[in-house]
Amino acid sequence: MTIAKADYIEGLAKGLAVLEAFDTERQRLNATLAAQRTGITRAAARRHLLTLAELGYLDSDGSHYWLSARVLRFAGSYMATSRLPRTLQPTLNRLAAQTEASFSAVVLDGGDGVIVARSAGSLEPVRHIAHGLHLGARLPAHATSTGRVLLANLPKDEFAQWLKGRVLARITPETEVGATIFRKLIDQVRKDDHCLARQVHELGIHALAVPLRNMQGQTLAALNVVGTAEQLSDAAVQRKWLPLLLEAARELRPLL
Repeated sequence: MTIAKADYIEGLAKGLAVLEAFDTERQRLNATLAAQRTGITRAAARRHLLTLAELGYLDSDGSHYWLSARVLRFAGSYMATSRLPRTLQPTLNRLAAQTEASFSAVVLDGGDGVIVARSAGSLEPVRHIAHGLHLGARLPAHATSTGRVLLANLPKDEFAQWLKGRVLARITPETEVGATIFRKLIDQVRKDDHCLARQVHELGIHALAVPLRNMQGQTLAALNVVGTAEQLSDAAVQRKWLPLLLEAARELRPLL
């Protein structure tokens, strides 16, 4: 969506950019760090931090700031009112109860995949739980099975624009960071219509994902199952997990 310049509220955009500057790597920011992360001046960053603290979205010790629980109002409202998570959650719960494995549904937001529905089974790798896989978690799209599926389902010109000039971070030795090879990898995912990612985001963790489409053929999210190498062996993927995910996607299609 493109709006007229007169309708664009720059102050609001900067304030939201300051909120988004907080993440797992930088949980506490001062004005200097906030300015560096958002590209605004230190004086402007200071005013935004003070205002957000006054509104209750940040807590502070007088020099550094961190997110308060009030920001969860946004996530809570999304989960309560958005049709997509509410539609997907019962299916994920059923799959987890049926297989004891862990399932997630993810949407694409910029360079990240965001978990909008999730159900963990008793066979979920403990290491995976420890790394904070939860609703709202953001994972790098290039280094996850769901992210690669979502990228493969972008129009080719949009994917080319997404990849242009982007630095693909190496998260594990198995993460592909070369643009040329990564483009070929996405071409293969587009052809296969699913993605099996082995240890590209976390060593010891393997994941299989398929697209979730509506009746108009639009890809709205990606569904994956996560496990160990033994759980997601090549034979098990073809015999059990891929048919299971594809069937779930077929069942969900009329509902999306």
